[in-house]
Amino acid sequence: MPDHAVAWLRELGAQHLAHPGGTLLAHLERVQGLLASWEARPALRRAGLCHAFYGTDGFPTALLPLSRRAELAAVIGDQAEEIVYAYAACDRAASYPTLAREEASFRDRFTGRVHSPALELRRDLAELSAANELDLARVDPAFRDAWGARLRALFAGLRPLLSEPARRECRAVLGDGEG
Repeated sequence: MPDHAVAWLRELGAQHLAHPGGTLLAHLERVQGLLASWEARPALRRAGLCHAFYGTDGFPTALLPLSRRAELAAVIGDQAEEIVYAYAACDRAASYPTLAREEASFRDRFTGRVHSPALELRRDLAELSAANELDLARVDPAFRDAWGARLRALFAGLRPLLSEPARRECRAVLGDGEG
């Protein structure tokens, strides 16, 4: 499946879209690789590779319109596509502060709907967010300098949802914030 997803990303021009650290395709492949190094399950790895298909709150360029969700699901699987949609739909300012709470308040930026996702999806969103942001911080020192403190605070709040490998990567890339 990942080979089909990479081929489709190429067909859609992801290798030509500028993104910190090179191209969007390079970033997506690094995010997938980081999730794999954390031993994330296959659906989350596939979501990591495809997390920008619908654009995100931080990267508005969409490779596909939402009306084509079924096509992406056919390539990466329903569970992975659901993670991709949730990541794309996440209104970060409204959702991240409560994501680690049992009664999280997740706001869908496409529909305006507010709901509390299941724990597994909240964990997936936290892991994918960490992999995405840590990749950017790793490849772009200016990004890390500008956003490092905010990212440390974000991931401290999401800590209950993050795997131990993700927590270690946060410390390695962003430091512990002390001193």
